[in-house]
Amino acid sequence: MGDPKNPLLSKDGDITIGTLLSIHSKETLSSSEFTEKPQFICSSVNVQVFRMAQIIIFAIDEINRSENLLPNVSIGYKIFDTCGSRLSSMSATMAVMNGQEFAAGDRCNGQPPIHAIIGESESSATVILSRTTGPFRIPVISHSATCECLSNRRDYPSFFRTIASDYHQSRALAYIVKHFGWTWVGAVNSDNDYGNNGMAIFLNTAQEEGICVEYSVKFYRTEHEKLLKVVNIIKQSTAKVIVAFLASFEMNILLEQLYIQNITGIQMIGVEAWITAKWLITPKSFQVLGGSLGFALRKNKIDGFLDYVIKEFWETAFPCLQRDGNSSQYVEICSRYQDLFVLKNITEDVPEQRYTSNVYKAVYAVAHALHNLLKCKEQGCEKGLTIQPQQVVEALKKVNFTVKFGDRVWFDSTGATVAQYEVVNWQQDSDGSIQFKAVGYYDASLPPDQRFVLNTENIIWAGGQLKKPRSVCSESCPPGTRKAAQKGRPVCCYDCITCADGEISNETDSNNCQQCPGEYWSNTENTECVLKAVEFLSFTEVMGIVLVFFSLFGVGITLVLVILFYSKKDTPIVKANNSELSFLLLFSLILCFLCSLTFIGRPTRWSCMLRHTAFGIAFVLCISCVLGKTIVVLMAFKATLPGSNVMKWFGPAQQRLSVFTFTLIQVLICVLWLTISPPFPYKNMKYYKEKIIFECSLGSTIGFWAVLGYIGLLALLCFILAFLARTLPDNFNEAKFITFSMLIFCAVWITFIPAYVSSPGKFTVAVEIFAILASSFSLLICIFAPKCYIILFKPKQNTKQHLMRKNTN
Repeated sequence: MGDPKNPLLSKDGDITIGTLLSIHSKETLSSSEFTEKPQFICSSVNVQVFRMAQIIIFAIDEINRSENLLPNVSIGYKIFDTCGSRLSSMSATMAVMNGQEFAAGDRCNGQPPIHAIIGESESSATVILSRTTGPFRIPVISHSATCECLSNRRDYPSFFRTIASDYHQSRALAYIVKHFGWTWVGAVNSDNDYGNNGMAIFLNTAQEEGICVEYSVKFYRTEHEKLLKVVNIIKQSTAKVIVAFLASFEMNILLEQLYIQNITGIQMIGVEAWITAKWLITPKSFQVLGGSLGFALRKNKIDGFLDYVIKEFWETAFPCLQRDGNSSQYVEICSRYQDLFVLKNITEDVPEQRYTSNVYKAVYAVAHALHNLLKCKEQGCEKGLTIQPQQVVEALKKVNFTVKFGDRVWFDSTGATVAQYEVVNWQQDSDGSIQFKAVGYYDASLPPDQRFVLNTENIIWAGGQLKKPRSVCSESCPPGTRKAAQKGRPVCCYDCITCADGEISNETDSNNCQQCPGEYWSNTENTECVLKAVEFLSFTEVMGIVLVFFSLFGVGITLVLVILFYSKKDTPIVKANNSELSFLLLFSLILCFLCSLTFIGRPTRWSCMLRHTAFGIAFVLCISCVLGKTIVVLMAFKATLPGSNVMKWFGPAQQRLSVFTFTLIQVLICVLWLTISPPFPYKNMKYYKEKIIFECSLGSTIGFWAVLGYIGLLALLCFILAFLARTLPDNFNEAKFITFSMLIFCAVWITFIPAYVSSPGKFTVAVEIFAILASSFSLLICIFAPKCYIILFKPKQNTKQHLMRKNTN
């Protein structure tokens, strides 16, 4: 455009600091008819940025008066107004870098016109400034450009800032969202370096922290159509929390549209760029931004600044306001800045300024760097030294000092300072005024577990609510369930699936269910593993009581028979039936009934060995007696034939020996079984998953089936012999009764085998006890009931003549 750019405010000095600030926020062309050269007109004063210009002059005046910092060296300044325009920013950058004076021969005089530049306010403008000044190594110190992109020392080797980069703020935004349990959020950012870089860091951190972003949209202040699309997305979304990484100007136009479309009740999470911007406060804005949370710079009170703003600044920066005769020469210059004079009596925002301390630190950082370069001592500094900007850059890397309000200033390897934020909350006082109440802090200089502190009790939420809003895609899965991702949706959207039996989850939002250990099972709620129920046939349960009753009932009946037979031992029917074998048979039946009791109760090592061996030996003894009685019957009738001498080969001695021999064989089988692989108590967890079957393992199955097979062999032999004697005379029907008892005995044990194999748990034991009792009762009833009937009810038939009478046929 041809015309040189002049500073808005300036002062000469031995050393000059340049400043670029958007004191005016709008820039317009005076004419577009091409009849005259267009002029840019700046308007709309930004009070916040204007205060920064004031603090720069205030700090420079302090330093110039100081006897300890840069004694006898004066600092001048050139403050350029960029009017919020990229074009004016470039024009101002070129103007601040180039001096107006040239030495003879149009050669540069070797003295740099500027030693450092303070500015800009926005990250995108600062990127332009730093890239332009970078090749000349002119140090740029920003007070509010927070884009992480500026931390790249290769691209911006001479850039510094007295504010932390957005790396910390972006991560802190994710931490605050995670702290409140919001896993479903929306994200909006400015479409510039500041917003795009900050949002990228937030999105990465959110993913690391398990936060899902329903949408991530952006717009720039001049893109009205894109802004409307963003508002429409917000309106249709289900997320109740929005992370707004916006510059204050974008936040303002978004706020207007949200209000117009009546989109309220959304919890805004903001950044330092807008969260404490007073100019956003309007009667309508609280409906949208009420309860907003965000990170803000700490407020620092700078002593003397308020008094300076009221009086000294206007007298030094704008001499035309003075009414003496010499002020006329400034009247024409000052007439261009009439809109600034409106701010002369506005001072209520001074204590709320949060960036002024950063600007103050930037000025003092340059002063300390120059103090070291000029080798200043108490007597003064070496004024003759030529200080190049590159030297100032190196000196800034080494500065380390404390300003008067207590903050320590130093730059890290990226040229930034440590991240320290207040967490502020938009709240409305009783008088209707809106305040930014501090409810916590974030300090990156502290240990990780102490950096982030929040006082949630003092927070007012969106819409003035006292209850924290919920923002989740899916409600939390309670203990006892697990999360199952919904196909094609973010991980925060899931269904809650109840854990399978035997699996638990004892925490909320569990990703997987845990399998319970072997002896444990899940409770009904699937929230904890409890010991499995141990099942065995107990004396206290109904089935156990019934079986015990019948077992003892059998013992009782047998004892009654013993007493009856003993009392009638001299009667013919007792004698004819071999009383010795009968009493031994009754004794063995008592053992059979009693051995069934060993199968009931909690299995132990001894009970497991006893139950099967006692059962095997008792039944062999029983069958041996029956077999002896059968042989005696056959022998007795053979002995009646003429010339037969058979009974001498199977007399009482042989009968005892046969019973003993048959029983001894079973005893040897049992001893061999117990020696090689005896039964033992075993917790069977395979048959049922939800409970343990406490049973007796057979140890050696061959031993068990050998015992059972031997009993079956004797029973079969007994049945065959009794069957052969079935044709004996009816008056002596012992063989028929034995045949019938053996038939029932064999039928019971044949059906026992498949029932035993297929019965689960304690029913296996019950089947075995039932077989023992059934077979015992069959022997007892079939063999002894007919004799009891004759003894008790037909005593006349209990005679030798009746027993020996042959059939007339």
